[in-house]
Amino acid sequence: MAMTLHVHIVSAEESLYSGTAEVVIAPGLRGELGIYPRHTPLLTTLKPGSVRIKVPNQAEEELVYVSGGILEVQPHVVTILSDSAIRGADLDEAKALEAKRAAEEAMKDKTASLNYAQAQAELAQAVAQLAAIKKLRKLT
Repeated sequence: MAMTLHVHIVSAEESLYSGTAEVVIAPGLRGELGIYPRHTPLLTTLKPGSVRIKVPNQAEEELVYVSGGILEVQPHVVTILSDSAIRGADLDEAKALEAKRAAEEAMKDKTASLNYAQAQAELAQAVAQLAAIKKLRKLT
């Protein structure tokens, strides 16, 4: 039997995943992080993207989109806290494409720096959601 760790993914609205995993791959600010059982303790921030979870005795990975957040690793527990998170199966490509288009339109007006910064953040999240959808399609 493979070594496992326990994973919790929690958003402001709900707990999205709680279970065992052989490995967790998360979108760190400087690149993807691969977390295996008995990993060195770690606390870091995440950028918008997909968290992939390799569940024991399951061929396909679980995928959860996070809008960024905090990742805490203990030797046998991984906890991800995110303002917003969506299960991979619940991602809506049409909605993400519309959000991307709206953010790009808002970025054309560079006069209001606050709106421009917000549009940049919304664009990053929409692009990350589309990338998660693309990864999900490859997995199935």
